[in-house]
Amino acid sequence: MKVAVIGAGVIGVTTAYELAEQGHEVIVYERGSAAAELCSFANAGVISPGYVTPWAKPGMSLHVLAHLWQPHTPVRLSRPSWNEALWLWKWWRACQSSTFTKNRQRLLRLSTYSQQRLQSLTQRLNLDYDRTSGYLVLMRGEKEYLMTQPSLEGMRDAGLSFETLTAEQARQIEPALNPSTPLALALHFPNDEVANCRQFTLLLKNITESMGVQFHFNANVLPLKSNDPKKIRLTIQDPGTPFDAVVICAGLASANLLSHLKLKIPLAAVHGYSISASIREPLDAPRSGVMDERFKVAISRLGQRVRVSGSAEFGGDPRQHHAASLKTLYRVLDDWFPGAARTQDNVQVWKGSRPMLPDGPPILGPSGIPGVWLNLGHGSSGWALSCGSARALADSLSGRQTDIDIEGLGIERLNLLS
Repeated sequence: MKVAVIGAGVIGVTTAYELAEQGHEVIVYERGSAAAELCSFANAGVISPGYVTPWAKPGMSLHVLAHLWQPHTPVRLSRPSWNEALWLWKWWRACQSSTFTKNRQRLLRLSTYSQQRLQSLTQRLNLDYDRTSGYLVLMRGEKEYLMTQPSLEGMRDAGLSFETLTAEQARQIEPALNPSTPLALALHFPNDEVANCRQFTLLLKNITESMGVQFHFNANVLPLKSNDPKKIRLTIQDPGTPFDAVVICAGLASANLLSHLKLKIPLAAVHGYSISASIREPLDAPRSGVMDERFKVAISRLGQRVRVSGSAEFGGDPRQHHAASLKTLYRVLDDWFPGAARTQDNVQVWKGSRPMLPDGPPILGPSGIPGVWLNLGHGSSGWALSCGSARALADSLSGRQTDIDIEGLGIERLNLLS
C-alpha cells in the first residue's frame, strides 16, 4: 500500500520504518525543517517500563493541589483555557482506581514490548546513540518509598527486574552521588537505560530513507477532508496526493488534522523542561540515569553530556520559560552531582510540549474513518513507547496479528472519557 505518515518525531519515524519493512511505499510529511525537532528533541531519554505510568491516578489531584504554591514543585498549573479546563475535568474523572489499574497494565504491556523492540532494532541495525544501561531511583525519605509500594507490586507481578538498595549500595552503583544529600533508599533497574532519543530518530530516519521512504520537510499538511480523507494537501489550491492509508503521528497538531472528520481527540500540552551541558569531570558525573523521586527530576548521562529533565507544566505560553522550573533542575543536579557539568556556559535549555490524553495511554490503530490510522497521545513517554507502538500500528495496518494485546489502546477508549 501507499501510506502517508504525518509527523517525523520518534513516533513518526519508527512508524515509517516499520511500515517500510513490511513492504509499504511510505512518504513522511513534517511541518518542521528536520526530524525530531519538537517533543523528541531533548527529552530525558529514559527507557524504564516500570516508570511509564498514567498521570491520572488515585490521589494525583490532591497531590497537584498540595504542590501548587511550593517553590520546587514537580507540577505547575497556569490559567487554563476552556479546552484545557475540560481536559482537566476528564483527567480528574480518569483518576479513579479502576481506570488507573487498567491503564497502568496497558502501558506496562506496551512499554515492555517497546523496550524489547528498541533493543532488537539497535542490535540488528547496529545503532549507536549515546546509550548507558541501568536506572537508579533515589528516595530522599522513607515516605517516598512507601508511596511507591502500589506501583512496585505491579512491577513485581509483571516480572520486571529491580532491587531495593541502601544508600551505601546505591553509591556503589553511582559513586559520584553527593554524600551530603540525604538518601534513605534507592530502587535499581539494571535492565533499563537512558539514551539519546533525537540521535536514535535521526539514525533511523537515514536507514528508513535508504529503504526508499521519502521525507518532505517544511510541509504544513492541511486538515484531512471528510469527503476524501486519504488525500494529503499542502495548500488550499492543492488537489491533493492520494494514498491508500494515512497515519497521524503529529503530536499536538493531530487534533487539528482530524478536526474535519468529526474525530475529537482530547490532546493537551503538558510542558516539560530539560537542561543539557557537557561534563566537567567524568568522576563527578553519573554513570547512567537517576531519578529524584521527590522532585520527579531525571539526571541522564548521554555520552559526554549530562541532561537534567523534569516538570509537568499545564497551560501557559509554550514559548515562555518558567524560571522556577529551571531553578529546580539546577538545584537537583547540584544536590546529587555538584560540579558534574559545565552549567556556566553553553547550556542547552529546552521546553517541550508533550501531547497527552487525559487518562494516560496513547491511541494507536484505526480511527474509525476508512484509511485513517492513529499513533498519538504518548505524553512524556513517547520515547519509551515509540518502537512498540510503531510495530503494533504497522502490524494492524498490514492485517497482521500484533505481538501484544492492544486492548484499550484503540479509539473506542475515548468514548469512556466523554
